[in-house]
Amino acid sequence: MHNDLPALVAKIGERLSNSAEYLVTQPAELRVLREMSEEEIRDFARSHGWRFIRRLGGQQIEFYNDASVRAL
Repeated sequence: MHNDLPALVAKIGERLSNSAEYLVTQPAELRVLREMSEEEIRDFARSHGWRFIRRLGGQQIEFYNDASVRAL
């Protein structure tokens, strides 16, 4: 696990609590995610109740809340 991953989880979680999506564009944040495989990112997102989409060929990664895995 990358050392900066907990900080990224906190930032994504905070942003998604106030907005429908969070677009990761910062180089430091993208570096953390690029060190993970596609499956690792998918599992990471799913474990937090999120989904993700790669934008612009991976230059941006968008996270959003996944209503299908959220607790009622």
